[in-house]
Amino acid sequence: MCFANAGIPVTVLEMNQEAIDRGMAIIRRNYDGMVQRGRISADAAEKRMALISTTLAYADLGQADVVVEAVYENLDVKKKVFEEFEKVCKPGAIIASNTSGLDVDAMASVTSRPEDVIGLHFFSPANVMRLLEVVRGEKTSATTIATSMALGKILGKVAVLSGNAPGFIGNRMLGGYTRQAGEMILQGATPYQVDKVIGGFGMPMGPFQMNDLVGLDLGWRARKLAGLKPEEVPITARVADKLCELERFGQKTNRGFYIYQEGSRAGQPDPEVVKIVEETSAELGITRTAIDDEEVLDRCILALVNEGARILEDKIAIRACDIDIVYINGYGFPEVTGGPMFWADQMGLDVVLKKIEGFREKYGDFWTPAPLLERLAKDGKSFASLAQG
Repeated sequence: MCFANAGIPVTVLEMNQEAIDRGMAIIRRNYDGMVQRGRISADAAEKRMALISTTLAYADLGQADVVVEAVYENLDVKKKVFEEFEKVCKPGAIIASNTSGLDVDAMASVTSRPEDVIGLHFFSPANVMRLLEVVRGEKTSATTIATSMALGKILGKVAVLSGNAPGFIGNRMLGGYTRQAGEMILQGATPYQVDKVIGGFGMPMGPFQMNDLVGLDLGWRARKLAGLKPEEVPITARVADKLCELERFGQKTNRGFYIYQEGSRAGQPDPEVVKIVEETSAELGITRTAIDDEEVLDRCILALVNEGARILEDKIAIRACDIDIVYINGYGFPEVTGGPMFWADQMGLDVVLKKIEGFREKYGDFWTPAPLLERLAKDGKSFASLAQG
């Protein structure tokens, strides 16, 4: 849809006709919805549909200028797809992966043209979200990078260049944010307090609302597939796994951390969930104490900032403002704040460092300050100052 919306012909390759029919029906439904809402005319919808063709044969991709792999997040499966691309793609074609965090260089390694390989991480839903993470591999050519950034603009996306590291920019930072949310509910907060604070800050939804939207069962099934014993499951996932055992998978089952009325996405708090959280704390030997709203906000957002500083130091992001652009356009970070790194600059990195050091003293090594943050705070500088040399 992204390509068709920009007037670019696109061929969809699928494994079987049933998958093609299902995908095309979803595309048709999306365009029909846009017509009904007055977003586009019926004629425009038909023209876009006409730009989309389908195939079951890799050979039909032979004349494509850009191919984008979008299979599920399994590196071995993606590498097999890239091996097929290698056989059929014309010289100079851009070979891209829509991975949200897997190793682009590992995919490039199964081809004879790693200079043509790049990550194009479209944020979901791809036809709606504006952000496009363009992930450069170790051997990705300057031409491939420049063409991909220009393509993002043609598609109407906000394209941000990222280095190749687990999670890239956005999802690498998100891990600490969700971990803190998970720890706080075990230490004394409730999911509803955390979500309310994050919503009050300006995010479109809190971490537990987000979990319900995505589906609690995704992580639960992955942990089962990995054969993890109950005691091996990270403590921050214990509550979610207990909810899944009760077939509370989130919005898809009308029950997760919240209860949803049929057809509604507005969840209602459930005292039963609070009880499960409290029982889990007791099982883990964690004494619950009240956590105020300021700490809830600081621990979630400063976890983003601290990891963002490491990303800058590792040169995964070129500038702090790139991180801010990712979080505003891909994760709903409130635009009025300027993004997490700008927000930290406005607070003062000396204040940020002091808060993080306080959390380290209270909660342990997760809160070790990023060396870059320590240096900038000591020198009275900001993240923005890095772009000024």
